Amino acid sequence: MNILLIIALVVAMGATAYVLVRGVIAMANGKDASGEIQQKYMQRRVLYQGIAIVIVIAILALASGGRG
Repeated sequence: MNILLIIALVVAMGATAYVLVRGVIAMANGKDASGEIQQKYMQRRVLYQGIAIVIVIAILALASGGRG
């Protein structure tokens, strides 16, 4: 079970990094005057970061073995 959570965490962190880089590239291009594309990338990044945090909490909860 822990190995699946670790794999999911790596995927979520990779997705976060990918969306972050894509957002920076989109901002550097300067073609989006309204900022809609940057907003979409920011929302996706926050979503993936939230998923990663939930996975970390699950890993820590399982690692503690129900203690505390």
